[in-house]
Amino acid sequence: MEYLKPAAIIGSILYSVIGIVLVVVGFIIVDRMTPYDLWKELIENRNQPLATVVAAFCLAIALIVAAAIHGG
Repeated sequence: MEYLKPAAIIGSILYSVIGIVLVVVGFIIVDRMTPYDLWKELIENRNQPLATVVAAFCLAIALIVAAAIHGG
């Protein structure tokens, strides 16, 4: 029942927010590095292959952040 303590819950929320922020920052960095606007390509042009690559990138960054936070 240690995971129900307030310190554990607050820590989990804090690390979740940090992880989400890092994934968003990673997406912004990749968006700036590409020669075209990723958001326009994904939303307006509905570029499915690019969406798959961006999704894989976001999952990879999320796994790295989760491993770094978890310590393993």
